[in-house]
Amino acid sequence: MSQRTLVLNASFEPLGVVPLPRAIVLVLTDKASVVEDSDQHMVKSQSFSMPAPSVIRLNKYVRVPYSTRKIALNRKNLCERDDWTCAYCGSYGDTIDHVVPRFLGGTNTWDNVVAACKKCNGKKGHKTLAQLGWKLDFTPYEPSPTDGLVIALANAEESWVPYLSWHEPLAQQSRETALT
Repeated sequence: MSQRTLVLNASFEPLGVVPLPRAIVLVLTDKASVVEDSDQHMVKSQSFSMPAPSVIRLNKYVRVPYSTRKIALNRKNLCERDDWTCAYCGSYGDTIDHVVPRFLGGTNTWDNVVAACKKCNGKKGHKTLAQLGWKLDFTPYEPSPTDGLVIALANAEESWVPYLSWHEPLAQQSRETALT
């Protein structure tokens, strides 16, 4: 059960992604309704069987305080922020590098970390950019709460596309259909 489920607010606004077992609990406790079923997976128990939900919609509107939501600083989120691109050479970057090394007092914060390829990360080691004669093409930044949703929806499944905000006409059409 590694399938993920897109969770929409009652207004069809995408809120995030939850594991399939959590989505099933939300549906079975009448906190959410199934909007899209998975064609490939079935959820079965002794007493019932149902298609696995791919997209669910909360039955009650939930106010989300986006301004207070923090994005976790971890490898996956950092690499998504940097588009899985090495900050130094532009190749595939899947490791974390501290611009100012922690060894020299650098912090483990969004503004001091970048995605790097293994070769550049190893070459940089405990050195500063000035010592190597390297420079960044961008300034590292902390993603905003709305950037966090984009990070969470990275590698979205095909059935989610009509409900994502960057496909606004389709999302609007889904809202109108549900309200009629």
